[in-house]
Amino acid sequence: MATKNDIITLPHPDLRKKSARVHVITDDTLALINDMVNACLDWESSRPHEVAVALAAVQIDRLERVVVVRADFDNRENQDFIALINPEVSKTEGQPTIIQPEGCLSVGGSLYGMVKRYPKVRVKALSISGEVVRIKAEGFLAMLLQHEIDHTNGLTFVDHIDQDKEAFYTLNKNGDLEKADYDEVAARGIFR
Repeated sequence: MATKNDIITLPHPDLRKKSARVHVITDDTLALINDMVNACLDWESSRPHEVAVALAAVQIDRLERVVVVRADFDNRENQDFIALINPEVSKTEGQPTIIQPEGCLSVGGSLYGMVKRYPKVRVKALSISGEVVRIKAEGFLAMLLQHEIDHTNGLTFVDHIDQDKEAFYTLNKNGDLEKADYDEVAARGIFR
């Protein structure tokens, strides 16, 4: 069973690799999904002010195009996740804009960044039973899906920021965002 310790963080090189498509959904695929959910929940249990809302398989060092997304973002007690296999954005709408500060389990230290994302997207994926799933998403869910699909393509949210010194924030001990010290951010080795 995977734990928060299985989540890899930048500058781990596998986070910059593209994940392989899943051609057949096997028991191994289902075990991977279970491991991903367990890693999310274990990560979350150690953070009083953050919720693990999604994870891509690459984040536990499995280069497969699998993503898990929390079923209810507003209720930390609801620990159900939905798996998306081979997810891809099939359509975007609107001009990219900052929806809200974006964080990532693979960018350590509770670092958040201001990333421009499409406000509306359509995503196509497979369910765990192999059925085609089509999702129309906007706002936070649209941002989240773009973020996770980026992971399957070897991208993290910091790759969209162009090292803008004003775009990074951290959580303080009360769970509030405050401007991050850019030199400390750069010293983490998270940029390409």
